[in-house]
Amino acid sequence: MAELKYDKKTGRVLFTKQMKKEYTILLPNMAPIHFNILQNVFTHYGYKSELLNTTGPEIAQTGLKYVHNDTCYPALLVIGQFIHALQSGKYDVHKTALMITQTGGGCRASNYIFLLRKALKKAGFEFVPVISLSFGMEHNSGFSLSIPLIRRFVGGLVYGDQLMLLSNQTKPYEVNKGESMALVEDWSKKISQMLIDGRGYTLEELDENLQKMTKSFSKIELNKVPKVKVGIVGEIYVKYSKMANNGLEDFLAEQDCEVCVPGLMGFAAFKVDNRIEDIKMFGGNSIKLKVCQMLLNYVKKVERLMIEAAKKYGFEPPHEYAHTKELVKGVIGYGSKMGEGWLLTAEMLELAETGYENIVCTQPFGCLPNHINGKGAIRKIKEIKPNANIVTIDYDPGAPKVNQENRIKLMLAVGKEQLEKEINN
Repeated sequence: MAELKYDKKTGRVLFTKQMKKEYTILLPNMAPIHFNILQNVFTHYGYKSELLNTTGPEIAQTGLKYVHNDTCYPALLVIGQFIHALQSGKYDVHKTALMITQTGGGCRASNYIFLLRKALKKAGFEFVPVISLSFGMEHNSGFSLSIPLIRRFVGGLVYGDQLMLLSNQTKPYEVNKGESMALVEDWSKKISQMLIDGRGYTLEELDENLQKMTKSFSKIELNKVPKVKVGIVGEIYVKYSKMANNGLEDFLAEQDCEVCVPGLMGFAAFKVDNRIEDIKMFGGNSIKLKVCQMLLNYVKKVERLMIEAAKKYGFEPPHEYAHTKELVKGVIGYGSKMGEGWLLTAEMLELAETGYENIVCTQPFGCLPNHINGKGAIRKIKEIKPNANIVTIDYDPGAPKVNQENRIKLMLAVGKEQLEKEINN
């Protein structure tokens, strides 16, 4: 067993090179398509890892036991899922580590890691290392975000976004049920192997693969009957995680809807752009500004490849970040960047503009940035886009699923009525 080593300043357990050989790293699974690709890349770099797919009310109850009940719902779930896994008996807890993102933001992106360590101590697992997936915020000799690994991660996000978009636009209409998800699985394996082999992440390779991928989905036989189109926005974890949103996408599929969930690349662009806006508003390092501008330009180039491929084969393309940003000009300030910030408002405007005017805004109960930029912006959104049909749904351990679904059904009833009017006209 690897000897435990501690950070001299903070006292935290370090993840060492020896642990890399022996330990299994548990990862929370937020967006299944994306994270499965990323996990495969992770394995290539010598990390034994496992995505946690556990669900059920016991996860939230475990979180409530070890985290203060005023803490946001995503934190309760992620920490509850980790501790539930350690208590399950499935893992050798003395050879298990946990990984969680840490970006330095003023919200969940900074605080989770400290809440998790505090909860582990309370649960008797203070010896379990917690790895920060971040750019230099915490250092561990057994883990580092190298440039090749980052490039593969970006590739995984791009392909994950496109697969999510393509499957969402084909799955509700497919004649042979299951074809779309079979293609998702097939492409996920191919892409994972490419990234592992050191291929598939240059702009030329991304373009070629996105074209091939999109073309393959265009060959699925569809029965394009009119359906209610629904967009999903909100706090990033609740927006994507089936466990957090009580299987929202599956529920909407049962209601015979087509779903659109904006991709992770838009969120990545938003986070990079925030650094540029900070420097514009408050001043800052000119080198940092240039680096951020280069990163944003790269994301925009990749975005164009995704858009071109989707358009070429008759799909509703992903949204251009520059256009998304322009939509909120005069609606909300670019300084509103805590959590999902102005991007949340912009995504609702964009969905209403592109035919997904029925919108579910997923909100962790008590999430202030989400309520301001989500619920707080609805009146203004409806002034600009009168067709917007928005329902805000709070998610927390005490919110009954049936109540949430009934409120969504009321929103869908309005959407169905509007669809019938359009068909009859």
